[in-house]
Amino acid sequence: MKRACVIGWPIEHSRSPLIHGYWLNKYGVSGEYTKVAVHPDEAAAFLSGLADNGFAGCNVTVPLKEIAYKAADRRLPSADAVGAANTVWLENGQVCAENTDTYGFMTHLAQSAPDWQKGSGPAVILGAGGAARAIVHGLQEAGVDHIVVFNRTAERAKALARDFGSSVEAREWDARVDAPAWARLIVNTTTIGMKGEGDLGLDFKSAAKSCVVADIVYVPLETGLLKTAREHGLTAVDGLGMLLHQAVPGFERWFGVRPEVTDDLRARIIADLVGP
Repeated sequence: MKRACVIGWPIEHSRSPLIHGYWLNKYGVSGEYTKVAVHPDEAAAFLSGLADNGFAGCNVTVPLKEIAYKAADRRLPSADAVGAANTVWLENGQVCAENTDTYGFMTHLAQSAPDWQKGSGPAVILGAGGAARAIVHGLQEAGVDHIVVFNRTAERAKALARDFGSSVEAREWDARVDAPAWARLIVNTTTIGMKGEGDLGLDFKSAAKSCVVADIVYVPLETGLLKTAREHGLTAVDGLGMLLHQAVPGFERWFGVRPEVTDDLRARIIADLVGP
């Protein structure tokens, strides 16, 4: 029986066991997926000992993604582009790592807003952390030639722009309020709006109807940002799809089956988010 897990610190909040458990049952795979709390100081040792602990691999969540990237014997370009890994597997005795956040976001974006590239103007990223890097990488791969990054700490935005080249521009956080007037795509990668707390302060009155607004926050499923966008007739893309789709490549690597993200799976995770 193959075994996999998700590691993080803390890890209690992770929905990954629900997602992978659903697929194990659906596809009749003899396997196990669990969650393991791993302190950052012990993460490298845990990853090097995956085989000894009977694991075929693992998902990695905060704050261990950069540690996993550095600890890997082999890294895919997706991990190199972001400097972090969220999916690890064993291959020929080596610890291999990739970052599937790019795949998760871009797949969900294409399904939820298939015409997102038809709008005019740059893409806007709010935030400059690991998720922002994964999404910038995905947008560049999709051919977006102008990406504007806003971050509360300006130097982090500038560092991201330097790392990804001339197609990425860093601007001051306060200037974000004008973005809806000229952006084709706006993506929030910050924690603002999580659990209904905070406001990004964006007004979509001047936004083109082709502008697409996405949020990687999925608690609540409809953040204040998405609610405001929908009220102005814009296409809004929630954060749950990214979570579901980023899990697909790992499941296939560990258990040998390419799973599907279905409406039923989505409904089950939403039910867990909402609670009794």
